[in-house]
Amino acid sequence: MANVDPKKGAIGILTGGGDVPGLNPAIRAVTIRALREGYQVIGLRRGWASLVDMVREADYDNSDNFQHLTEEEVNRWGRTGGTFLHTSRTNPGRVSQANVPAHLQGSYTAPVNDLTAEVLKNLDWLGIDNLIPIGGDDTLSYGVRLHREGVKVIAIPKTMDNDVPGTDYCIGFSTCVTRTIEMTNRLRTSAGSHERLLVLEVFGRYAGFTAMLPTMAGAANRCVIPEHKFNIERLAELLITDRRKNPSRYSVVLISEGATFEGGEMIFSRDTADAFGHRKLGGIGNLVSDKLKELSPRYNNGKAVDTINQNLGYLVRCGDPDAIDSIVPMAYGNLALDLLLRGIHGRLVVLKNGRYSNVPIETVVASKKVVNVKEQYNTERLRPYYKSFEDKPLFMMTSEG
Repeated sequence: MANVDPKKGAIGILTGGGDVPGLNPAIRAVTIRALREGYQVIGLRRGWASLVDMVREADYDNSDNFQHLTEEEVNRWGRTGGTFLHTSRTNPGRVSQANVPAHLQGSYTAPVNDLTAEVLKNLDWLGIDNLIPIGGDDTLSYGVRLHREGVKVIAIPKTMDNDVPGTDYCIGFSTCVTRTIEMTNRLRTSAGSHERLLVLEVFGRYAGFTAMLPTMAGAANRCVIPEHKFNIERLAELLITDRRKNPSRYSVVLISEGATFEGGEMIFSRDTADAFGHRKLGGIGNLVSDKLKELSPRYNNGKAVDTINQNLGYLVRCGDPDAIDSIVPMAYGNLALDLLLRGIHGRLVVLKNGRYSNVPIETVVASKKVVNVKEQYNTERLRPYYKSFEDKPLFMMTSEG
């Protein structure tokens, strides 16, 4: 282990929410820099769950909840996808009675419990002076809560949906777009061979960036996004026209999981919600696929057109990070340490207009980051809209929408 100065104390780091490529490089960047500056680094396992489940007894086995990180360990994991610290969607501010740890059952008996007092005690018990959560707006919203409770928090944005407010880029987005383009292009061979419509459902609960960018890059003819309720008959007409113009007789549409029909609502795959109030989405691709086949004869001289329906799902968030999701996490980790060493906290490290910076952590809960339909999405053509790329950031759609 590096030369740790016990006077400098410990830094806690955790990953919450869905996994994405780039988390391990971020953990590596924070750990190596922090150890060389003389800090201890404590990896908190399974996101916020570690600070809920921990037992404050010296002889208790808390290895499921935290571990002291070394350069050797983070170097071993740093080039891989996922998160070796594991993750969860735990919200310590809203813990159901069934999920209250056994050793706290007598103290928290409400149907939903706020365990923040225990989180604060656990941070103090571990000697954590600074906390670096890596996550999306749900995970980081609890980081805002802890900041308001007096904890020194510096947050790193992560989500392949790229929808954390205040930053142009979230860890995981580039790899997600890369994989979506790659797999869409692979599926073209089957779509073309059978002369079908290719319907691909992708992640994106409230924001359609993961459908918009691959479409803009030429992976799909059309895309439907959560920000605009779409007309299925118009989509069918466009896709059949696209298919007719294609010598291989197929066309492609990307469907955000949060997209909705005109007059309809989001499609959920289960009724139960997570600790942040979100029910699991899934199924819009199936419905669109069935409806397109049903409507296709209207626009294809009375003949039905079959579909290939595929939910890309976890395939776009697994595996190793691409170049951007290897470089940006390294920079974000070092940005967090720069702030920490200057005694600055309550910040979110960000990329804005191609420059690394930081903004108040409250930005995470102050607004929503979604596609600006008026400026970026052609509701008539159901595809990205743009007039010029001049002065646009790398991924076109900024934190300001």
